[in-house]
Amino acid sequence: MLEIPGNLFPRRLDINLPVAESARGIFIEDENHKQYMDASGGAIVVSAGHGREKIAKAIYNQILSHDYIHPTMFTTKPVERLATLLAKKAPGDINRFYFLSGGSEANEAAIKLARQIHIETGNETKYRLIGRWKSYHGLTLGSLAAMGRTSFKTYFAPLLKENLHIPAPYCYRCSFGLEYPSCKLRCAMALDEMIENAGSKTVSAFIAETIPGASIAACFPPKEYLDTIAQICHHHNVLLILDEVMCGMGRTGEWFAYNHSNIVPDIVTLGKGLAGGVMALSALGVKETHFNTIKESTSGFMHGGTFSHHPVAAAAGVALIEILEQEKLVQRVKTKGEKLGKLLKKHLLPLAQVGDVRGKGFMWGIEIVKDKKTKMPFKRSLKTAEGIWDNLFEKGYLIYKSTGLAGVDGDALVIAPPYIIEDDEMEMLVQAVKSVLIEFFN
Repeated sequence: MLEIPGNLFPRRLDINLPVAESARGIFIEDENHKQYMDASGGAIVVSAGHGREKIAKAIYNQILSHDYIHPTMFTTKPVERLATLLAKKAPGDINRFYFLSGGSEANEAAIKLARQIHIETGNETKYRLIGRWKSYHGLTLGSLAAMGRTSFKTYFAPLLKENLHIPAPYCYRCSFGLEYPSCKLRCAMALDEMIENAGSKTVSAFIAETIPGASIAACFPPKEYLDTIAQICHHHNVLLILDEVMCGMGRTGEWFAYNHSNIVPDIVTLGKGLAGGVMALSALGVKETHFNTIKESTSGFMHGGTFSHHPVAAAAGVALIEILEQEKLVQRVKTKGEKLGKLLKKHLLPLAQVGDVRGKGFMWGIEIVKDKKTKMPFKRSLKTAEGIWDNLFEKGYLIYKSTGLAGVDGDALVIAPPYIIEDDEMEMLVQAVKSVLIEFFN
């Protein structure tokens, strides 16, 4: 049994982790002065790079001005400013933003808000939530019940409310055995079937990651997918919640990932990159019409949190957005992301164990398979993704891993660097991944 020194209950219990000493730009240095390229921004969080002085000064100045202010007693300028900045970036009439601490909280609040909107509009029978298999929405009980990643749910199944799920838009491993575009978006039409079978008068909302991230490794749906989903939701008076905790805030080359489509959700959630990883900050954005429904009710929004609408966290978010604007980093993601994708496809797709390379912007997935022709995955017991990750870590490269893509089996890697990565650093990264994959499978 591993001896764990000290008093910390660490995130990982299988190894003793190195101690990080400093982080600047896209690199992290440990206490032994070893450098690591942070090619996934941690958990796809760091966008503008580590050690941003502008964000540090904004936080420092805000603490000295006023730090903790309870949101039922006062509003604050940083919170108001951040909401305005986001509303200007959000396509459509997503005009109101409610701030929390993490993505799980934002998704939980969104689920509750959807239910309350229906109650306030005389649709009290609408309570059911539909999600997607292979989705991830967080680990609080409501978010956990909404997600479709079975391995996270099994231990806690007795505590969870049963929700409905449909297959993900995962073209590489289509649940229906079809191919796009002849499939006629069968995975989207599954939502219409599910609502009809459950009874549209009972369904409150459909929650989905705009771009499925960690669970099926940056698997962008066909362009028409979200349009079809939105039409189905509108037809049945089902609210559409898009989870952009991972894929939002410029990660795909758009401020909001749903801007790659022609739709506007009823509710959108943000997190991770909302403050560039510097502070714990998340948000839900909602259409003005729904906000007015809640505003005009006698009870207000039946939700809250001690650290919601936190001015120090909001100050970090404002500073981050200003950096992204001033340095044109979201536009940079769009152009440099194309180059990164071409490098990954050129150097990795020819490898025998790389089944697919997919993504957009600075969010790319590399699916690892045992047999390329049949798409047969490696058994989960082999922990293939973990082995590749360990080898890359040893060489000083940090990426994200995805597992359980094919039932309980399957492995993938996710590349999602900070937006400031340079061309030569992308070349170094891709060559390092290629080298490790060749070594690992030979």
